[in-house]
Amino acid sequence: MAARKMTKLHQDDVRAKIQSVHLIKVLSDHALGVIEELSPTRIKAIEILLRKSVADLSAVEMTGEGGGPLSVEIVRFGAKSTDA
Repeated sequence: MAARKMTKLHQDDVRAKIQSVHLIKVLSDHALGVIEELSPTRIKAIEILLRKSVADLSAVEMTGEGGGPLSVEIVRFGAKSTDA
């Protein structure tokens, strides 16, 4: 099997993820006592960078019209209709 070529966009995405993982590891090591001291400015810098690169986990509630149930329509592209 031939190796896939990495596009420029994919390379940037991989780099961003690797840097985020490193920042998270630094904070995790600090929380677990592996790293004794982090300066407040370093912690703030890590917080800012993570906020830019990693989405916060939050709950999202989707409701339909008037707060009722959400109606979902599934559309299949390329399928021939059997309805006459």
